[in-house]
Amino acid sequence: MPPSEQAYKPGREIVLAPHSTAWGPAFEREASAIREALSDLSIELHHVGSTAIPGIVAKPVIDMLGIVPAVEELDVCVHRLAALEYEALGEFGIPGRRYFRRDGPDGARTHQLHAFAVDSPEIQRHLDFRDYLRAFPAEAAAYATLKQGLARRCGDDMHAYSDGKSEFISVIERRAAARRLRVGNSHSSTQVI
Repeated sequence: MPPSEQAYKPGREIVLAPHSTAWGPAFEREASAIREALSDLSIELHHVGSTAIPGIVAKPVIDMLGIVPAVEELDVCVHRLAALEYEALGEFGIPGRRYFRRDGPDGARTHQLHAFAVDSPEIQRHLDFRDYLRAFPAEAAAYATLKQGLARRCGDDMHAYSDGKSEFISVIERRAAARRLRVGNSHSSTQVI
């Protein structure tokens, strides 16, 4: 079941839903199921992406960041995630990542797991972005406005939608990294949500 009444179906018009308080608990339930399925693997899970940022619109898809000792350990556990209805897509365009996605019976994307080895710089980048937009609601609102405009203009073209966000995301990532360095936080001290 999608995390909100609206659903995003890949290949169709981009759907952005208003923020839902159900997204946090949806992450928690799924993280628990993944931890149980991978009980012998050390995995840390974080809620990332727009569904993890209060007050902004998002594709109603729960994005999860998984941190593991080595991504190759996930390669031998693919069948366990498949039992949870996840499709394994390997790196899927990002070196060092293992990407898994889950769609509902109606074809709606419900969850995505982006897993990296503990030493990957991608981890901090994702957490910095999320934490920065949580801390600065005006910037989060600007991001939401940008996404809404892109969704209207791009229709079902997810590549154009993603490309249209990339400059804003890069700016926020730089600001977020600088902020983290000033306040001295890193993913090792970030609370798993």
